[in-house]
Amino acid sequence: MIDNVLSNFQDGVFHVLHLNAYDHILFLIVLVIAYLFNDWKRVLLLVTVFTIGHCISLALTTYDIIRVNVKLVEFLIPLTILVVALFNVFTAGKKSHGTKVGLLFFATLFFGLIHGLGFVGAFEQMISSSESKLLALLEIGLGIEVGQLIVAFVVLFLSFLCQTIFRFSKRDWVMVISAIVVGFILPMLIHHELLS
Repeated sequence: MIDNVLSNFQDGVFHVLHLNAYDHILFLIVLVIAYLFNDWKRVLLLVTVFTIGHCISLALTTYDIIRVNVKLVEFLIPLTILVVALFNVFTAGKKSHGTKVGLLFFATLFFGLIHGLGFVGAFEQMISSSESKLLALLEIGLGIEVGQLIVAFVVLFLSFLCQTIFRFSKRDWVMVISAIVVGFILPMLIHHELLS
């Protein structure tokens, strides 16, 4: 029992931090890059909303409530990253990342649903047939949350270093990092289009 809990938790953390799943890390980078440590409550809320979306879509597919078109999901995941990165580029230096819960939170929930659909195959391989799917989902979800918070902390820490010590302006920092992510994502989208 405890072994299953730890194993599922580790699988959730590993899902986020594994370099082969760098699309997850890229999404978290563009989601968090516009914030600093004093925005930690907002960052925590965004990350948790993303995890909730992730878990909802896993639950819906695990219990056969919805079916997944894998090729469509593989295209939509990098598209969500591109959308948030471009949002950052066009709003860098503006007060669009305010304190109210708004469109960004609903978009993050929706994007979490999409990213969760991309995890369905891996999730089904992780759980044993003897364990409760719901319990496994909660344990893996907790691991995903912790993994995402680790990435968010690293992004906040690097933002702090670059803006405080190296004197990057917040606007330039957000634009440069978001543009770099766009540079990673465009080939993924083009490659997917060529394969379909």
